[in-house]
Amino acid sequence: MMKKYACLLLFALLLNGCDDGDITVETVDFKDVTSDVCDLTTNQLIFKLKSQESLLLQLAPGTLLNEPTPVDDPREFSINDSSFRLVYRSYDGAVAKTNICSLIPPTTPNIISEWYAKSGTIEITTTAQKTTNETTGAITITGYTHNIIIKNLTYSIPSLDVTQPQVIFGDFKTTIPDADKLNLTFTKEVKQCASGGQVYTYNDNSAMTIDNIDPTLIQNVVTPVNTPRTGLIGTTVNKLLFKVYTGSALNDSYFCTATPPTTAVLKETWAGVAGVANTSGIIEVTTTTDVPNTFKHTIRLRNTTLQKTTNTVNLGTSYVLGDIYTKTTN
Repeated sequence: MMKKYACLLLFALLLNGCDDGDITVETVDFKDVTSDVCDLTTNQLIFKLKSQESLLLQLAPGTLLNEPTPVDDPREFSINDSSFRLVYRSYDGAVAKTNICSLIPPTTPNIISEWYAKSGTIEITTTAQKTTNETTGAITITGYTHNIIIKNLTYSIPSLDVTQPQVIFGDFKTTIPDADKLNLTFTKEVKQCASGGQVYTYNDNSAMTIDNIDPTLIQNVVTPVNTPRTGLIGTTVNKLLFKVYTGSALNDSYFCTATPPTTAVLKETWAGVAGVANTSGIIEVTTTTDVPNTFKHTIRLRNTTLQKTTNTVNLGTSYVLGDIYTKTTN
């Protein structure tokens, strides 16, 4: 017990001691300091800077996922002095980003103390940053916020180990690269498979389909004014899917077949959330005709949400998928 109190006293002296050119560190508290990063493409070294202090957090590649965590279920990683590390430093002068990120850092300021975390649990809670289009009501994801807390942290200081129950590292924000943004603008006309089961449209690297569409929605009968046919998005009938691909550009051969080409590789799939009558996830089809024996079916999605695991986006109050044209044989 006496040894424990002696260690605490020594720690207090270390924190409050002050030599010429040194700074007095009352506490390691960076929670209100904005995070920065050396390489935006990897996010492996995140750091925070005060005037003469730095807090460095090294993460393994792929740690910060652009995927929200479930409520009260953060991702957890153990500090291991290799792929997950935390280091506190104090300096004898003003510290800048170049002192952290440069291949050959400046010779000043000098590091006057350096504390390595020898153990602890890193908890990361990720939430999506979203914006709402005031006109359409569409909700899109613009980035992600990763809130980082380190629990049961033990620093290794010369001749002394010091444990802190919790250190709030704070928020680190990531943006979505242009290549990863959802492209919900389709350049190809809406078509229906000859079997009648699937409706689809696409652009070079993404597609939206309604699988096993209710056949009563597409009929060669003009709908009354302001009275479209309606159905609800479901998990089997009227199954709405948005898929993103990499590789070669999509074409019609990727649809209406059990074995599509492999030159475009499926990257991710978003599924339409099941509809609620008169509220959300509603498919509307308005049928008109301007040319004899030809019918235009305009497909509109109302208050529709797409979901991928814990991530969601909303297509807005009224999203026009497009028009399908059918003909009669009369």
